[in-house]
Amino acid sequence: MKSDPPAWGRPLDGIRVLELGNYIAAPTAARLLADFGAEVIKVERPRTGDELRNWRLYAGTTSMLFRTINRNKKSVVLDLKTDEGRRDVIRLASQCDVVIENFRPGTLERWGIGPEVLNEHNPSLVFVRISAFGQTGPLASRPGFAAVAEAFGGLRELVGNPDQPPSRVGVSIGDSIAGLYAAFGAMMVLLQRERADGKPLPLADRTIDVALNEAVFSMMESLIPDYLAYGVERQRTGGRTEGIAPSNAYTCCDGKSIVVAGNSDAIFRRFMSTINRPDLADDPELATNDRRWRRRDELDAAILAWTNARTSAEALKILDDAGVPAGPILTAADIVHNDQYIARDMIQYFPVDTGRTEPMSVGFPGIVPVIGGRSIPIRSVGPALGEHDREIRGRYLSGDRE
Repeated sequence: MKSDPPAWGRPLDGIRVLELGNYIAAPTAARLLADFGAEVIKVERPRTGDELRNWRLYAGTTSMLFRTINRNKKSVVLDLKTDEGRRDVIRLASQCDVVIENFRPGTLERWGIGPEVLNEHNPSLVFVRISAFGQTGPLASRPGFAAVAEAFGGLRELVGNPDQPPSRVGVSIGDSIAGLYAAFGAMMVLLQRERADGKPLPLADRTIDVALNEAVFSMMESLIPDYLAYGVERQRTGGRTEGIAPSNAYTCCDGKSIVVAGNSDAIFRRFMSTINRPDLADDPELATNDRRWRRRDELDAAILAWTNARTSAEALKILDDAGVPAGPILTAADIVHNDQYIARDMIQYFPVDTGRTEPMSVGFPGIVPVIGGRSIPIRSVGPALGEHDREIRGRYLSGDRE
């Protein structure tokens, strides 16, 4: 049984957002606001809509990627290259609290629907702008996707094994991080606007500028301070994280791998005792993390010898009983049947067109963060192209045009 919405309603009920976004970053930001009650009006181009509709499309007409990232939204078709489409954007923006966009810097200005123009019609509007390198600086006009940003922001250099070229994580993590920052920025300005007690905030103070590369760069922990303070340039370390040991994936005798993080000083001693290596537990040269890192290969070999003699289930049971942080490496098939995800409504099912003769019940990831112990319900998955044209035009675009 799915949980109900919060008793006092969703936190963003009454907030209206206009999304002028494609792909992942801007739609992710708008989705986060939509998840918690904001009415998000997603503007899509005629005929094709958001290109994400065709990304990883295995069957049917709309990908599950689009359905996921654009859940809880309303789709309206407008042609921003026409005078009529741009007038409609201005009229919609005049009735919204937030505009989120991820066009190349200068595009909206060239179309006559940039922040200065929209601000004339709605002087309290919050502007969230996402681009590859930000709205200013020598690279501002350069296009770029998350793959480029992840490389430029320092992440790609650290992903993969040291004897192989840099790799990429299996999702567009740069876009998702930028989307999180964009949603957070929108919420900050909305709060600031509320605290202003009706006094208008300057346009600059209502404009959030999120660069994909900076969003990635902000996740790089002490990469730059370590370099400037010590001359240390971090290297790829495979399944490890530099300077932290032991923490890695270890293969068990059933062919499955588990992840064990025994890197705190107290846990390390408990971990080594659990795998019958009291000599390592009591070794003063392994008492601190920096020393353990220097002997990481030795430690991983000892742990691997222990896990190789046990199934993944046996190893995890022993480690759990000993209070050593460890877990399985779950696949999609594992996650949909996992009791923890199920208990918190983190898989929510909807009938969706998958190209078959009848809609299929498909599970989608729940809403994070949780309120009240379980994910609040998803209201709808990503809409059909122009599904809400009549509703949006009737509510916000009816009457005489300017």
